[in-house]
Amino acid sequence: MRFWLGASFTPTDQYVELARAAERCGFDTFTLSDHIFHTDFASPYPYSDTGRPRWTAETHWPEVWVTIGAMAAVTSTLRFSPNVYVAPARDLFTVAKQVATAAALSGDRITFGVGVGWCAEEFAQTGQDFHTRGRRLDEMIPVLRALWAGGQVEHSGTHYAFPPLSIAPTPSKPVPVYIGGDSEAALRRAARLGDGWIGNRIYTEEQLDQVLTSLRRHLKDHGRDEDALDIVAPLAVLPDPATYRRFEDKGVTATLAAPWWLATPEERAAHPKGSLSSSSPPWNASPRRWSRGYNLPGWM
Repeated sequence: MRFWLGASFTPTDQYVELARAAERCGFDTFTLSDHIFHTDFASPYPYSDTGRPRWTAETHWPEVWVTIGAMAAVTSTLRFSPNVYVAPARDLFTVAKQVATAAALSGDRITFGVGVGWCAEEFAQTGQDFHTRGRRLDEMIPVLRALWAGGQVEHSGTHYAFPPLSIAPTPSKPVPVYIGGDSEAALRRAARLGDGWIGNRIYTEEQLDQVLTSLRRHLKDHGRDEDALDIVAPLAVLPDPATYRRFEDKGVTATLAAPWWLATPEERAAHPKGSLSSSSPPWNASPRRWSRGYNLPGWM
């Protein structure tokens, strides 16, 4: 079992030191979320009961690849992954260059956590079609892998077409692609195209069992073995070795935690309002809410 650290809502000036601490503590992968801007969103946020995001305009969402570059420069073993990067909100070659450069500079310590996103406003401002985002991501992933492999690449598809060309630098190893999300479309995409799957909520054992059953069905449909995917699953349980062994037996290869998910009594007393600013995580969230599969704000 590997351990991933989630760092959403961290003030930007704390990321570098937090990465150093995560490496000292033995975390495998450090993750951060991807949001481009804040506005009065008309798009419904899918991870809250009200459809409204749980953060404010003051919440920090530093640019993913710039921040990963800064953290990679002060670490040597820690891996990094967006959780998740909304690649279809960008053009193909911007994504290819960002990831390839981060992989080259970090010594291949990059996992490409990717999803389709939910915010139509971000797609509108980056000039990308929101309604074709899933189909474009399906076409984008194989093309990205080809570009990262080095040498000339030519492509003629439904959404992307270009003559023979190459990019540099390129990674010296394949960049693992982990698909985020637990919709049927996301699970099918992970089974068809992914090296791994990242859960987008905190799962009870029953909820995770349902997801794993769907993943295994989709893997079988695409002729892949059940163990073909790494499974990164945030767990709605208090940690202990027996729990981790049980989930590992179910096929979970990594779990993700964040220090602000559950609070000690002392932390609740220090942060009584539980506000969701960039410096005030949801200390008052109770274990009962997590056990119902409470969705993390800003998770996707």
